[in-house]
Amino acid sequence: MEVRWDGVPRDAVWAGVDTHADTNWLSVVDRLGAELFSGEFPTGAEGYARLIASARALGTLVAAGVECTGTFGAGLAREMASEGVRCYEVVVPTRSRRRRSAGKDDAADALRAARQVLSGDDLAVPKSQDGWVEEVRALYVAREGLVRSCTSLANIALATVRKAPDDLRARLEPLGTTGIMRACACWEDDGSAALVERAAMVSLRALGKAWVAQRSSARDLEGAIADAVRKGNPALAAMYGCGALSAAALAMAAGDNPGRMASEASFAALCGASPIEASSGKVRRHRLNRGGDRRANRALHVIAMHRMRTDPRTIAYVERRRAEGLSDREIRRCLKRYIAREAYRLLTNPEDVPAEGTGPGLREARIGAGVSQKDAAKALGVTASTLCDLELGHHQFRDLALRYRKWVDDGFPMDAEDPADGA
Repeated sequence: MEVRWDGVPRDAVWAGVDTHADTNWLSVVDRLGAELFSGEFPTGAEGYARLIASARALGTLVAAGVECTGTFGAGLAREMASEGVRCYEVVVPTRSRRRRSAGKDDAADALRAARQVLSGDDLAVPKSQDGWVEEVRALYVAREGLVRSCTSLANIALATVRKAPDDLRARLEPLGTTGIMRACACWEDDGSAALVERAAMVSLRALGKAWVAQRSSARDLEGAIADAVRKGNPALAAMYGCGALSAAALAMAAGDNPGRMASEASFAALCGASPIEASSGKVRRHRLNRGGDRRANRALHVIAMHRMRTDPRTIAYVERRRAEGLSDREIRRCLKRYIAREAYRLLTNPEDVPAEGTGPGLREARIGAGVSQKDAAKALGVTASTLCDLELGHHQFRDLALRYRKWVDDGFPMDAEDPADGA
């Protein structure tokens, strides 16, 4: 994003900060880019306060450019926000972009950050990291680490089984990965096994116990993530085809302050779902965007695949686009772009969704009217399994719940109009 500093006072100054684990280096420049101050401050509340006070002592502090606001600079960015200082994330240049004559040290990096925020180019509003999304982020990262660890443990166990004695291998391999890990975790040494087989089983038991414990912890964290998402943004949690992990990935991409993004196109680009022009000559086409947040991009892909299998509106859209000559890969990219738009609206303007228990209440009304679930699903244009999930309270499909309520209020018309075309 670009920022222009119009109407600033004559004594205006801009700050740049190069952040580290234990210290932060501050540089302050005037409106001409001349450096007025350069110095080092410790991290922590006291150090942040001294840094801000030192910058303000030189004039009216207009804005500050801080490196690494998602890691080492997170605390300083929060402190500046609480003190009313306009704080921006400055992009750390790669080695190829640095001028060889400029060199690199803390003072030079801080001065470059200060002059960059003065120019107003290549700035970004940092994530606030002070709300429910930050809670979700901590849970998600921990679960992700546990899942990776489980995968590593399972791979080691499978390699051990393949090299084990033939009798042991013949007993374990048919069980599959999950069966092997659980069986090995419960193994008891009765002294009857041969030396090599016993050594293999001792190793597998240790791997199996660690795998079971870490998988259980990962599931507990997944439940905590689902609870946090439902409390933080129930509309996002209720989006059709969006599970707890997908909702968490999209929320983390946007941050606690999604308003920092200029438009839904910005969010789509952030998720790597914005099409990139790839036309040449008579060919007019777009190619895959390989940038952006890959977690969020994967979440969009999972939601799109689920809708392509279960949502009648999406299925109709896919068939129409195929008839127009688009490949399945291009259709998925279109769907991901549409889903990114829907997610952005829910993130920036969360709406109330039917409370838990609404589904069971609608089910009672349907049964009382003598309407079968199959007929209700057909009238509403969804699959019976999707309607069952809503009625049992397993998922809160906001759009479906609203249409279901209207259908009940209208007296259960069996010729209900099919949902509007679209993704």
